[in-house]
Amino acid sequence: MDSLFVVVGVMGLICAITVVVKVRAIGWGVWVWFFSGWITGEAAVWVVGLQLGFVALWILFVGTDSAAFGFGLSAFLASWALLGWALRDAFDAGAVFQRALSLALGPDYLEQIPTSRRNKLTQQILSQEWLWPFRFRRPGVKYVRNLAYSDAGKRGLLDLYLPVTSGARRPVLLQVHGGAWMVGHKSEQAQPLLHRMVESGWVGVSINYRLAPRAAFPGQIIDVKKAITWVKTHIAEYGGDPDFIVITGGSAGGHLSLLAGLSPGYADWQQGFEGADTGVQGVLALYPAVDFTNRHGIRQQDRMDTFIASKIIQKTREEAPEVFEDGSPISWVDRPGVAETAPPVCIVQGTYDSLVWVEEVRRFVAELSARATHPVVYAELPRAQHAFEIFHSPRTSHYLNAAAIWLEWVRAKHERGA
Repeated sequence: MDSLFVVVGVMGLICAITVVVKVRAIGWGVWVWFFSGWITGEAAVWVVGLQLGFVALWILFVGTDSAAFGFGLSAFLASWALLGWALRDAFDAGAVFQRALSLALGPDYLEQIPTSRRNKLTQQILSQEWLWPFRFRRPGVKYVRNLAYSDAGKRGLLDLYLPVTSGARRPVLLQVHGGAWMVGHKSEQAQPLLHRMVESGWVGVSINYRLAPRAAFPGQIIDVKKAITWVKTHIAEYGGDPDFIVITGGSAGGHLSLLAGLSPGYADWQQGFEGADTGVQGVLALYPAVDFTNRHGIRQQDRMDTFIASKIIQKTREEAPEVFEDGSPISWVDRPGVAETAPPVCIVQGTYDSLVWVEEVRRFVAELSARATHPVVYAELPRAQHAFEIFHSPRTSHYLNAAAIWLEWVRAKHERGA
């Protein structure tokens, strides 16, 4: 019995270490480190609570007489100290977002939003939200499921998230899921953001798209552009504004969102619908992959480059150099007129992201910011892991507040014709 207490304590300590120690270059083991750090870090309140309950029950029913108890308790105490440190960063994330918004948009960014919309915003976080990680549904949201936007079967379907009250020309938020271009589903990601924005009066759209390896890249971005075309054609029927679409996504979804924002009307990705308007009015990208080519040598993992070539593009760089270039958002920045005509962009990245290296995103933001006409908001979250906002947590609540502010700012800018 005593060994069980020690094992649970040590396992808890190991998981806490994955939250506060930055590890990336460990081959495929990085996926285990990411998953442990992500779940443990964002659910830290629940992890500590469950461990406290376990220790209390152990003391009540087993006792504290054994030497093993002291060793196990030491492991628990150490893990609680580490998770407390991580929670401090999560609760402080609001200041990071406020600074990022102020630097890019100006200190009066809130005043640039109409009063009627500003009154719906908040910079406070509520325990009734972040204490319940998977409570997504809100009373002000209704759903229309599985509408076809292409002929790709289940991978060509989308869901609508609609306010329960009737309305017209509501702003549209188009969500593109992540999953390394190989997995993922329209119902799995961005649920906190979609429900927050739809309850405040937006229309949400979440799409599936064809996945690798069955469909090689650029099949994924072609599907995203087909979805944009569907939204512009049909969203007015559901109360949305076809002239105002902000696209968002994380990881692979962030990559595809950036590509969509930087390449409106690109003929190679619109064969069969060349004349369609696939422009968007804003891009909200979270921890996005920005470079298929690793042109600056930042990624020190050959496995990632091999994975992209063999599974996603399914050709080598020598066989299809243009596909690697076109598929890299960073390569679009230098193309004539692209940055100057790009819509407003907001990027959120964690410094401890094990899968998308923060240095690559910093480089992309620096190059885009130097050329873009519209301000580029970049929020870099200390010790945040990949996929941090998929379920509710203190950090997610701060992100939702900041995302809502930025989205309303973009909406106000669009309405002013600026």
